Amino acid sequence: MSRKNFTFTSESVSEGHPDKVCDRISDAVLDAFLAEEPEARVAAETFATTNRVVIGGEVGLSDKTKLETYMGRIEEIARACIKDIGYEQDEFHHATCEITNLLHQQSAHIAQGVDASGNKDEGAGDQGIMFGFASNETPELMPAPIHYAHAILRRLAEVRKDGTEPTLRPDAKSQLSVRYEDGKPVGVSSIVLSTQHADESQSSDDIRAIVEPYIREVLPQGWITDTTEWWVNPTGTFVIGGPDGDAGLTGRKIIVDTYGGAAPHGGGAFSGKDPTKVDRSAAYVSRYLAKNVVAAGLADKCTIQLSYAIGVSKPLSIYCDTFGSGEVDDEQIERAIGEIIDLTPRGIREHLDLNRPIYARTAAYGHFGRAPDSDGGFSWEKTDLTEKLKSAI
Repeated sequence: MSRKNFTFTSESVSEGHPDKVCDRISDAVLDAFLAEEPEARVAAETFATTNRVVIGGEVGLSDKTKLETYMGRIEEIARACIKDIGYEQDEFHHATCEITNLLHQQSAHIAQGVDASGNKDEGAGDQGIMFGFASNETPELMPAPIHYAHAILRRLAEVRKDGTEPTLRPDAKSQLSVRYEDGKPVGVSSIVLSTQHADESQSSDDIRAIVEPYIREVLPQGWITDTTEWWVNPTGTFVIGGPDGDAGLTGRKIIVDTYGGAAPHGGGAFSGKDPTKVDRSAAYVSRYLAKNVVAAGLADKCTIQLSYAIGVSKPLSIYCDTFGSGEVDDEQIERAIGEIIDLTPRGIREHLDLNRPIYARTAAYGHFGRAPDSDGGFSWEKTDLTEKLKSAI
């Protein structure tokens, strides 16, 4: 029997966090290549520090001439990302920071394992395990702590960028400790919010006065009480931020990107990887499957695990856990999943239409729990598989 009364904590980081700056640049590079060629291969990594950004990894286009042309656009792409995020600091500015491009052509040895040829199906881009999760504790079928931690920072980014709160700056972190009673989220025991700001004269109290109305606006009614603890900029001044304050790397916020620790994680990062990499595409389809299980009323919460081997097309295993909340046996759900969807790398990409430039928008505020976009973004958040699931069981 799982616990019904407890407190669970998750954190989020803003688009201006050093690691998220790197995720954004890596995904923007990916989008640029996919816009040119839907089957482009990209594994882009970014490092950022004081007034410097380094981009490396592997890329591949069928037309080598076009590959050389796109290599020349990398600096422009990186500067545009930094500008949109809002960095114009003396020691990290979109116009003056040094950009180093170390991207190179994809390894032929990796390509031979992934590409389809002769009687060989397209294989997974790497071995690994991927998890998807869904829970009915929010309308988006996400765990409440991470969902609302993201929502706070998204709202603060909106009022920073539209000029409503001109003293806020891009780098920020949030953390929520959510109380559960009878297995349902009912309130917040503590709120932690650290945000970069413009002026050293601004105190923690000053910053709280700015951010508190937006936090209250985002959280469900009644969740904040007189006993809720507030920790806003608890160290005091936070003027030096972003990559000038702390170095950043692509792929270092994988728990923020997924379920805030409320579900397992296979360990693979998402940003900068094209959808032949099952680290990304299989994690997306696992979320899609788990969300459709819950949306279909087959369980209150669900974890799906898939596993793959490099160069092998079909998943090695499908695992389902509904934590005792299922209306049917977990084995029946596993069997139904294998029957109704093609879980090969190409099958996933085609079902979710992943060969599109839709990834830069995923780089901050979570890859899951977002509304599907009309252009195919966040297609893994659709619940269009519910009837097929129910019919197959």
